[in-house]
This record gives sequence, structure tokens and C-alpha cells, in this order.
Amino acid sequence: MTKPPFTPTQQPTSFARSLGYAWSGLIHTVVHQRNMRMHIIAALMVGLVGSAVELGLAEKAILIFCVTLIFFAEMLNSALEQLVDLAIQQFDEKAKLTKDIAAAGVLVLAIGSMVIFAAILVHDADVIFHDVSVIERQVLFGVPLTFFGGALMHEAKKPVALDVLFAVGALVTWGAIASWTESYVMSAMTLGLLVVCAQTAWARRALR
Repeated sequence: MTKPPFTPTQQPTSFARSLGYAWSGLIHTVVHQRNMRMHIIAALMVGLVGSAVELGLAEKAILIFCVTLIFFAEMLNSALEQLVDLAIQQFDEKAKLTKDIAAAGVLVLAIGSMVIFAAILVHDADVIFHDVSVIERQVLFGVPLTFFGGALMHEAKKPVALDVLFAVGALVTWGAIASWTESYVMSAMTLGLLVVCAQTAWARRALR
């Protein structure tokens, strides 16, 4: 059976619209999946470490790859859960097993990434602890930044002014950290994660 040609009402999806759909999928996952929000907070911490320590190119690439791979796995797991729920309208042991195995895959990736991150920290311990003031400065600004990101994503109902305050606080602390960063790539990744946090707060507000 041949596929009918496009009609005037069936226009191919543009690249920009495809990106919009993908972005919506990402934000939807963050809004509805607590594990995804935890992954983002962990990624913020990775970005803070990577921007404070002078890591090699291979180490930066590995860390960024681990972060994106976990995000991909969590989104794939979320999509699979939606598909299973759509196909199975009542409890089914095989459907539960499918979800459990997919979740286990994300867990394995997360544990592996934590081991890699720890190995990098141990390998570069001399560089990290060479100047304690750098650690103190990064903690001083990094803890509030992580708090602001987590607060933006939190499911609790908040006034608009509070979300704006969190967003401004995140931007200010990121700007301070970026001024002494050892890696513009890691700082850019951290900024991108904060944008996701802010968009999550906006999307959650639109649902109410």
C-alpha cells in the first residue's frame, strides 16, 4: 500500500518546530519526574566542580557525556512508562517488570557516572586541594546556586515573586562563578541547566 502524498494541510514539520517539541518533552520530563530533577541538581554540582578545577579535555568530555547520557536514559525511561500506561489500562506484571527494568538501566548509568566522577576527583586531588580558598569560594557560591536551581524546580506552589527571586539569585551566583571559571564549557552547561530549571518553574505555573 503506497503512502498518500502530502496535502496542503499536511505540511512537513520544520526544524525549529521539531526543536520546540523536543524542548517541550525535556521540560515535561523535569516537571513530572522527580528523578530527573535530582539528575539536574547532580549535574549542577558536576558543572560547579568542572568550572573550579582545571580538568583535561578528556575528563571534561567524559563528565559532559555522563550527564547527557543519564538525561537521555531518564527521558527514554519516562517515554517508555507513558507508552506502557497507554497500552495497559490495568495492572499487569509484565508491564511492571518492563518499567522496573527500564528504571534499573537509569540507576546503573547513574551509579557508573558517580564512580567515574569520584575517580576523576581522586585522580586530580592534588589540583583540587592545591588552593583551599578556591574550594571555599566555590562552595560559598555553589551551594546557593544549587539551592536556587532546586527551588525553581520544586513542585510546591510558590508566588511568582519568589520564582523570580530564585531565578535572579541563580543568575547572579552563576555570573560570579563564571567570572573565575576554569572552563567556559562547564559554565555554559551550568547556565543551560539553570535555564531548564527556570523553564520548569514557568511550565509548572502554567499547569495550575
